[in-house]
Amino acid sequence: MKFGFYPKGVCSRYMEFDVENDIIKDAVITGGCGGNLQGIAKLIRGMTIEETISRLRGIDCGGRGTSCPDQIANALEQFKLSKAE
Repeated sequence: MKFGFYPKGVCSRYMEFDVENDIIKDAVITGGCGGNLQGIAKLIRGMTIEETISRLRGIDCGGRGTSCPDQIANALEQFKLSKAE
């Protein structure tokens, strides 16, 4: 299932994920630090939603209180909540 997310408080502008059976099959992040976000997207492919959230939740960028990795965790958390409804 594909879903999109508009992050807040970071340089990236849009995140799109493809999740199948709670496993991240693909992630594409638009905007932000291109090389870093491409690397993160490749690293999370094949990971479960829970493991990804656990690893990325709470990472801070420059004192903003959030970061692109933290916003990925937020996106996946929202996805989980939407599936539960």
